[in-house]
Amino acid sequence: MSRSEARVDVPGVVEREPDAPPGPVRHDVTLLTADDLYLFNEGSHLRIWQKLGAHPLRVDGVDGTYFAVWAPNAERVSVIGDFNGWRRGVHPLRPRERSGIWEGFVPGVGRGDLYKYHIESRYGGYRVDKADPVGFFHETPPRTASVVWDLRYEWRDGAWMEGRRRRNAADAPISIYEVHLGSWMRVPEESHRWLTYRELAPRLVEYVTRMGFTHVEFLPVMEHPFYGSWGYQVTGYFAPTSRYGTPQDFMYLVDQLHQHGIGVFLDWVPSHFPTDEHGLGFFDGTHLYEHADPRKGFHPDWNSFIFNYGRNEVRSFLLSSALFWLEVYHADGLRVDAVASMLYLDYSRRPGEWIPNEYGGRENLEAIAFLRRLNEEVYARHPDVQTVAEESTAWPMVSRPT
Repeated sequence: MSRSEARVDVPGVVEREPDAPPGPVRHDVTLLTADDLYLFNEGSHLRIWQKLGAHPLRVDGVDGTYFAVWAPNAERVSVIGDFNGWRRGVHPLRPRERSGIWEGFVPGVGRGDLYKYHIESRYGGYRVDKADPVGFFHETPPRTASVVWDLRYEWRDGAWMEGRRRRNAADAPISIYEVHLGSWMRVPEESHRWLTYRELAPRLVEYVTRMGFTHVEFLPVMEHPFYGSWGYQVTGYFAPTSRYGTPQDFMYLVDQLHQHGIGVFLDWVPSHFPTDEHGLGFFDGTHLYEHADPRKGFHPDWNSFIFNYGRNEVRSFLLSSALFWLEVYHADGLRVDAVASMLYLDYSRRPGEWIPNEYGGRENLEAIAFLRRLNEEVYARHPDVQTVAEESTAWPMVSRPT
């Protein structure tokens, strides 16, 4: 059957029977159009989460999951998981034209199944198991697998969303309460555990309302392997951390805050990412998401990788991540972390440890262009939200609509 003949339905939640083995990979199923490939490779795809990652589908009456991952320098890519005993090569993906994207539909795989991508690079015999860069849900650290999941949720914050432009306006009075979800409140009688997203909702609503704040700002909720980073070392740019619950549980928390007239800003970290093997670094045996030259691609303060803002697909990835949290999770704004480290090539570096730009200056022109593009795309589509910059050098207008 050709791609065009495969009938694809999106039922929302597809769960695999516990004892049902998955079928062989179908390579005639795709969510990617020619326009998707063009825009992604051009750096202009703003919603890649709708196409890449793991998507439960029904194809020709058979439930399964469609997988797609960008790994242009891979020789082979296969999906491994609890559904195939983590055996490499059993469910191989195929490359889609020259896009660098590998894809395939695995019948019988559904919501809740654990998975990773096993990547065999063209270079140096490199082999690695990677979490999904566009995964919606991941195992609770220190476990590192991704989880097939859906994003269905019945929102009840319509009144807030319709009126938030006035509350989020640049000249509106705003008072923000900053919160790290894991340490804001604990349960002493239960081994001092943290609260879940749903347990946090009524307590946070009551406190923020009583104290007179208009908004909360969450330290990064995106999945991160090291709890001590407070979320600022992100591996899951499309997934709330599973430490406190499911994606729907986090949606519920945002929904409850909105229903009580409280806005939600999210810390977002496009400045750097950790070197953990299952993450984005050296993804397909090459420096795919990060600069290859450590003078531009490695952060000396945090021992982390720096995004290559000049690479088209990386821009598609980051722009999509920003819009993902605004659109799927109804965030009212993004507080962009460590902007100063993005703007300056010599940030926290001594002479000889950085590369000047094409004009001989220390400004990171690719990062500046990315931040400008971020503001353009966010405000064009959501003029009722705000971008906020953590920027310590007084660079003008870094969060202003262009």
